[in-house]
Amino acid sequence: MPTSPPIELGEAREIDLALLIADLSGYTAFTETHGALHASEIVLRFQRLAGASLEPGVAIINSVGDDVFCAGADTLAVVRTALRLRDEVERQPEFPNIRSGVHCGRIVERERQLFGAPINLTARVAAFARGGQILCTEPIARAVRGTADLEARAIGERRFRNVAYSVAVFELARVNAAARAFAIDPVCRMQIEIARAIATIVHAGATYHFCSLKCAGDFANAPELYLGTG
Repeated sequence: MPTSPPIELGEAREIDLALLIADLSGYTAFTETHGALHASEIVLRFQRLAGASLEPGVAIINSVGDDVFCAGADTLAVVRTALRLRDEVERQPEFPNIRSGVHCGRIVERERQLFGAPINLTARVAAFARGGQILCTEPIARAVRGTADLEARAIGERRFRNVAYSVAVFELARVNAAARAFAIDPVCRMQIEIARAIATIVHAGATYHFCSLKCAGDFANAPELYLGTG
């Protein structure tokens, strides 16, 4: 019986990199409400926005579904990429918002691919973020300190799956950033400029804004489905 030749692996090297993982918040709900065709257009637009937001020295490593994974040797350049990407997304009409995680560490590079525990932790931090948030770990927060226009606000320690230790988590923000005039449609999870909302509903003392009359109608018929109270 013939045997396959052994697989030859390229030479590996260890490098220190800052990592950014960003994805579309509420993408599943968006797809269910607006359909897979529209959702696929949103993903491609998101990937193009990510490419246009890269600071010098930062590269997109891969894009899988609605996730974008970037890396660079300059920590502040990766942080500014995350901020630029969020800004670009928030300027898009009828677009979901994003959540992002930033971490750094020693990574193995082999055959143009990256491997290592820091990638897993970056993904966990990104998944923990709410829509519109950029969360980071303590090494990133230390790198930001002393930067005039950036700050890292402590959130507290968290335990993440497949991470053996508790992780101090921080939120990255610009100093004195203006408050966002956006809301999130609770049905399709699209971000909406409040002044341009198609409909507004007050339910249980809270105000909700909607991108379409259909989303407003779905919410009015069964708000508990979208608020987690059912």
